Amino acid sequence: MAKKVNKTDEKFANVEENLSKAGLYVVKNQNSIMKAIVGLVLIVAIFTVYTKFYVEPMEKEASEVMYIAEFYFQNDDFDKALNGDGQFSGFISVASDYSSTDAGNLANYYAAICQINLGEYENAIKSLNEFSTDDIVLSALSTGLIGDANMELGNISEALNYYVSAANDNVNSFTTPYFMMKQAGIHNNNEDYASALYIYNSIKSDYPKSSQSLSIDKYISSESNR
Repeated sequence: MAKKVNKTDEKFANVEENLSKAGLYVVKNQNSIMKAIVGLVLIVAIFTVYTKFYVEPMEKEASEVMYIAEFYFQNDDFDKALNGDGQFSGFISVASDYSSTDAGNLANYYAAICQINLGEYENAIKSLNEFSTDDIVLSALSTGLIGDANMELGNISEALNYYVSAANDNVNSFTTPYFMMKQAGIHNNNEDYASALYIYNSIKSDYPKSSQSLSIDKYISSESNR
């Protein structure tokens, strides 16, 4: 008669065998394992030191340097905000000198707005292409500004593409209807009234609480009577 195998004993035996193999592997490879652990600890330590003694002070310095440029910006003195006043740096310098910081990154966005107001549309596009953000509203606004710059340059189809991206890539009730209106404006100027009307109706139905929706009926009426 065959001996009955106890399932629990068999499971424990397998676990014990696996643990023995694992222990044997550690013994055989303890030098490599220790080197890997030491290497990981060293990387973490270097990153911590780099952040504390380089990144954080640099970030603070960049914010302080950009303060005067922001003051000029808030007072619509776009030339000094962009290029500085001879004593304090403008957004262009901040973006270049502190490119690794959040403040330096944001300076690209500020610079682009200044450049658009100063008629430097191609430079504005370059600045916006250097800017990045995880904020969905700011990302949409940045994309839309590239559309605005292209509109000023006469690149209508390119501008429309950017307005579509600005509306659709980061959908929200603030920027989406805003850039939908810009799309409709282009369609209207191109005498594509059907496309403009479709967008106006979409704003009314999908974003009834948006500021654009408050006056959307007059646009719908105008397009419907063409």
